[in-house]
Amino acid sequence: MKKNIVIFIAFSLLTTTGQAKELVQTDHYDLSKIELLDLHKAQQIALQDNPGIGVAQARLEQAKAALQRALAANKPSVDADASTGLSRYSDKTYDGISLSQPSADQHYEAGSVGLRASWLLFDGYARKFQQEQRRYALEASVANIKNTQRVLASAVADAFFNAQLALAAIEIATANQDFYKRQLQDAESRLEVGSGSLSDVLNMKVQLNSAKNSLLSSQRDYDAARYALAALLGITDAVLPQDIQLAALDKECDISAQKNLSDGNKLIQEALQARPDLKALALQMKEAESGIEQAKSGDWPTVQLTGQVNGNTQDGLVPREEDVAASVGLSVKWNLYSGGAVDAAVLEARQAKRAAKYAYAELRNSIASEVWQGIVRLTAAREQVSLQRKTLALVEKNRKLAKSEYEAGSASLVRLNEAQRDLTATYGRLVQALVSYHQARHHLLAALGRDFAFLSPSQKKQAAQ
Repeated sequence: MKKNIVIFIAFSLLTTTGQAKELVQTDHYDLSKIELLDLHKAQQIALQDNPGIGVAQARLEQAKAALQRALAANKPSVDADASTGLSRYSDKTYDGISLSQPSADQHYEAGSVGLRASWLLFDGYARKFQQEQRRYALEASVANIKNTQRVLASAVADAFFNAQLALAAIEIATANQDFYKRQLQDAESRLEVGSGSLSDVLNMKVQLNSAKNSLLSSQRDYDAARYALAALLGITDAVLPQDIQLAALDKECDISAQKNLSDGNKLIQEALQARPDLKALALQMKEAESGIEQAKSGDWPTVQLTGQVNGNTQDGLVPREEDVAASVGLSVKWNLYSGGAVDAAVLEARQAKRAAKYAYAELRNSIASEVWQGIVRLTAAREQVSLQRKTLALVEKNRKLAKSEYEAGSASLVRLNEAQRDLTATYGRLVQALVSYHQARHHLLAALGRDFAFLSPSQKKQAAQ
């Protein structure tokens, strides 16, 4: 019997260790297959590898285990115990025994074995409401995973657009540098043939150095943006492999999509139905309601069925059949006074429900505010993109005229430099407006709690569970 118990314990430990390893081990996304990283792929990677998702999943497993533990209270409990060993009578006791049993030994072997079973038949419905609490907590954990996905995907979008902004700034700075390189070569050629001035050459060198400085600054910003993005993707040491390039910024604005994101009242209702964090708070209110009923169960009696089989002997290490006794019984326990503990528990549970109710109302208002702000920002961002595009067309035309006039000798170098600076700045403002547009659109979609189209089939299945 002891051997079987030891084997059972060893098997349980091995099983538990294997499960722990299984929970720790995760399959990371194979980055070696990626050459060009777009936003949707980045979000997929983050939802698989970001540690925050692992934390949410671990809490979900905790909620599942807590529910199973609560359900186990409906079943009977069985306990076994056994003991064996050597004992010695005290001298006084042995003297008394030896009078009637002269052959008795002062040292004797003793053993006991027992099996006890108990079954809680009634506890004032405490188990029922505790199980309800655990079910609501489990559903809330599922909603929290979805909300973690929503927040993480939005954060990845922000980081990705910031990286694209820095990448576009590199392109603008490179174009600006190339322009001044050509102008410097032209100014040097003019100086050699006597039709130019040294001041023009020096001015071009100054402008070229300034362009190089802007390029270095943009490259530094791009590297920093890649590190920030890599951290959200869950990449070890937050280093995105250098052979992975980011997709270029989308220069288009989906006007039809924006029209579908303009009806505030309709979008607020959609958000209130879809937002997983609001669902989680609603479930917390239900969990608190069950907590109130569970606290009230302290005023009810408990009824328990018990049975046991015991064997005790002082004639050997193992009890024999004639040493075994058995009993079965029904016990009722009713607490008549607990110093107000039950009333305090009920009050505590009611305040928990009250807090959840206020939190729900606060989040509901916050969601409505997010939607309204998202609509306003998206509309403003689209108007800024349109305005910057019109401005860019004017500035490009002006720079072209200034360059032609300077080469013809009818315009000063100052005017050409001014036109080039206006062109570079306008390009930068247009890119910033495009990034603001895409970020505003994704913020609004995140506020609505819409399902993400970028999810892989397995991720969609997991999110729906």
